[in-house]
Formats: sequence, C-alpha cells, structure tokens
Amino acid sequence: MERGESRTRHGEGRFLREGDSSGSGRGGSGPSGEWPAPRASRAGAADDDAKAAARAARAARLAKARASRDAASPRPARSTRPGPQRRPRSEQAAALRRPAPEPAPVRRFPDPRLTGLGSGLFCAAVMLVLGYLDSLMSGSLTLYSVLFLPVCALTALWVREGDLLTAPVVVPIAFAVGLLPVAESGGGFSGHLMGLVSALATEAGWLYGGTLIAGLVVLVRRVRLVARRVAARRRAGAGGG
Repeated sequence: MERGESRTRHGEGRFLREGDSSGSGRGGSGPSGEWPAPRASRAGAADDDAKAAARAARAARLAKARASRDAASPRPARSTRPGPQRRPRSEQAAALRRPAPEPAPVRRFPDPRLTGLGSGLFCAAVMLVLGYLDSLMSGSLTLYSVLFLPVCALTALWVREGDLLTAPVVVPIAFAVGLLPVAESGGGFSGHLMGLVSALATEAGWLYGGTLIAGLVVLVRRVRLVARRVAARRRAGAGGG
C-alpha cells in the first residue's frame, strides 16, 4: 500500500512538473496564462516618444526665432487708403485712342488784324493826335512827316490779309487829316485850305515815302500769302494722291 501511494504521488509530481515546463515553453507567465509584451513594440514606442519630443522642441525654437525676427523688424502699417481701381477695358481703350493734349501755345507779341475801314481809322486817328502834339510843341512839318513813316508801316502790318490793298490807299488820306492842326492858316476857311495845300506840296516827298513803305509791306505780305496757299494745295494734292 505504501509503495503504491508513493508511486501515485511520484506520478502526480511528475505530471505537475511537465505541465509547468510545457506552460513556460508556450509563453505563459502564470496561472492566468497572460502573454508578456514583446520587446520590439516597447522600443518602437520609445522611439516615437523621442521623435515627438524632438519635433516639439524644433517647433518651439522656430516660433521663438520668428518672434524675435518680428520684434527686430516690425511690419509697416497698412494704409487705409483704397487701392487704385482697375478701369474696364473699354475705358482703357478709349483712353489710348484719345489724342494727347496739345502743348500750350507760346506767347507772342500782339498781332492785331484790322479791316480796311479799321486800318484807315487807325492811321487817321494816330496822325491827327501826332499833328496836335506837333502843333503844341513846335509846329514843325518835318517832325510830323518823319513820324508818318512808322505809322504807315504799322498800318500795312496790322491790316488783315483780305484787305491788304487798302493800306496804300488810306495812308495818304490820314497824312492829310493829320496836317489840319499843323498847317498854317491865313484866316477863314479858304486861308486854312490854302495852308493845307501848301503843306501837302512841301511835304510831298515824305507823303510818297510813307505810301511806298506801306506798299512794300503789303507786297511782301501778299507774296507770302500766295506762297502759303500754293504749298497747302501741293500738300493736299500729295495727300490725296
């Protein structure tokens, strides 16, 4: 009996040892049979934590560097004025087709243009004023005749192109009108008329000289006018052809 019991106990102990050894070989850690965590997964988790910490440190350094750079060079304040608005293409095309403004004309000396009647009135009025002034100062016919020459030139220069031929006609009449206060009078109308005729006779050379000056100025202006018209016709013909 005792030998049988000892064999039975010995068999049970052997069975228990084999079970323990088989359990340990399968990876069990105890009576609950839980498997231990693999070493590779633990190392990977540690590496991930280290990489995350490195990225966080790098982001912190970049943020700090950016903040220091912004503080060193502050951005300019944005203007509150509205920006230029783009015009539509139609307006831009119209602006391109629009001709450029002409330059301001250069100021020149006054260049009046008198009609035939206006030139006659101008010359007569000026000579009459000069005659009164001459009679008050000295009453010299020579001084009056000398002043007649520039008046003839101005009359021929200021008459308009359509009435150029009137200048040589009106200047002798103006000379006679201006002689009225200068000519000597012997009393009465007849005496005054004789003084005027004698003054015209004595100053005929100055009268012809003034008329000749007016005629020459008118002739030059007429030649220039004809030349301009011919040149304009040639340009028109060349443009049309």
